[in-house]
Amino acid sequence: MESFGHHIPPHVRRHVLEFFFLSSSQLRVPPIVKYTALSLFADRFFRSLRRKSRLLAENDTGNWLLQPLRLSNLQLFALISIWISSKIHDTRPLSVKSLKSLGDEIIKDQHFTTRDFAEAELVFMKVLGFEIGALNIAFIFLEDLLLQFRELSKVGDLVNFDACMNVMDLLYETEETSMIYSSPHSLAASVLVASYVLTVPKQQWEFPLLPWVKYVTSYKEEEIGELVKVILQHVFQTTTEWEGFAR
Repeated sequence: MESFGHHIPPHVRRHVLEFFFLSSSQLRVPPIVKYTALSLFADRFFRSLRRKSRLLAENDTGNWLLQPLRLSNLQLFALISIWISSKIHDTRPLSVKSLKSLGDEIIKDQHFTTRDFAEAELVFMKVLGFEIGALNIAFIFLEDLLLQFRELSKVGDLVNFDACMNVMDLLYETEETSMIYSSPHSLAASVLVASYVLTVPKQQWEFPLLPWVKYVTSYKEEEIGELVKVILQHVFQTTTEWEGFAR
């Protein structure tokens, strides 16, 4: 089994995030659980591993889940992030039995016991410094922005919310685009605008969306515009649609 240091190679990162999305789909978790887990795992856990690699090496007694770090262990931590998020948001959280059953089915290189899940949860919490926040999530801000937009204009009903979530998922494809998640408020505003461009017919682009987003978020139009450009470049590998909208 391949092992690596606390700097996760791009191909491993991509593979484990594909595993995360597959798992969240198989477990049929609601979007708030999925995106809270994604924030805990891809935003905070990955980055904390990198920042704390020396500290972990010195003080974590060489925990076998971290040293050596393997793809199968990261897949386990992906399930742990979903489990923790489910405990935060669901009135009936996912059971460790359901997580273990899924892990047995799709984690190919390692068999994890129920005790391993409990240990992995503790290690996950240690890496995050036992700080599990679930309020500063881009999904929550996006949902609120879209609700406000729909209350203000019928055009808001044309923005496809599934498209918004697909855009958010696509941004995790590379480490560079996932860095946009470091500012959840501006990400939410940018995803809304990008999804508007993607799903609303051009002939109905009369709503002054950028000025409105600036008004409700206090971000400059230029800042949101640059992020939207990055998002659409990643989705299309071209800025044609955005250039037409921006004019």
